Parts: sequence; structure tokens; C-alpha cells
Amino acid sequence: MDGWRLTARQREELERKLHRTCDARVYRRAVAILEVSEGVPVQAVARTLGVSRQSIYNWMAQYGSVERRASLADQPRSGRPQLWTEERGAWLSGLMQLSPEARGYFANSWTVPLLREELFHCTGQEVSDDTIRRGLSRLGYVWKRSRYALLPDPEREKKTPNLPGNSPPAAADCAARGR
Repeated sequence: MDGWRLTARQREELERKLHRTCDARVYRRAVAILEVSEGVPVQAVARTLGVSRQSIYNWMAQYGSVERRASLADQPRSGRPQLWTEERGAWLSGLMQLSPEARGYFANSWTVPLLREELFHCTGQEVSDDTIRRGLSRLGYVWKRSRYALLPDPEREKKTPNLPGNSPPAAADCAARGR
């Protein structure tokens, strides 16, 4: 694709995209196509934008096809399959009905690491802490971190500074009075 050139209309269209888009990916693709059309080597453009040369060639091919020229945006993709299944949700729901002591742990309440370990024993697959937190949220559980509740200090009155109305005389006043 060396010597790849844009028509004046295509150039205007891409420059308009540069000024109007809020999507960084579309912006980067438009810049890449404009740079290559100016004669900058694909390898240099790829290095500058932090992408592979193949990505640049793919963007050029996508823009070059008439039916796809209107969009340099990402096309819909399926994404990564979820690790969370109905079975895991059922296991988690069942575990939350039991105490960790009933399952052989030396703990009074479930923590995310304990739940993760127990789910691994039950299902044979590891899941992340965030996955377990999302599962708990789906089940309607909410939680807060515990805080220490300290008793009020019986010596507090003795430790409070003097109030402005009861303040001792300033050092300059003491010196003037000969104290």
C-alpha cells in the first residue's frame, strides 16, 4: 500500500472527523490514514501511535472500502465470555446461608478470600475477588468495612485547649506587667 493516496474529498472528510469526534480510537485511526496518505512510512506511523503495522493496514483497508468508509469506529464484538455462571451464583447463594465455621473455617463471617477459596473447592475454577463482589451484589448483598468504636475519653476536658475568653495573658502582656 505504498503510495496510498486520498482524494481531496476523503481528506476533507477525515479532517472533519478529527475535529468532531470524541472517540480517541476514531481520532487515532483518522490520523494514521492521513499520515500514510502524506507519505509517512507505515512503520513510523505505527511506532508513533503505539500500534502494529498490521493495525494501520487494516484501518486503511477498512477506510478504502466504500461500504465501510462512513465509520472508523470499533465494530461490535462479542468480548470475553463471562466466568460467572448460574451454577456459581447458586453456590455463592448457598454459601451465604451457611457460616464459615460450618464449612470448617476458623471465621465467624464470610470474607471475599474465604468465598473465593470455597468456590474453588466447590466448582474447581478460580474467580477473582471482583467477580465474587459482583456476584454478591447481584444477590443483593451490601457490606461495609468494620470500624472501631472507641469509648469516649474520660480525660477529654483536661486535654482541651483553653477557650479564647479564658486564655492566659500573652507573653508581651506578662513582660509589661513584670510577670
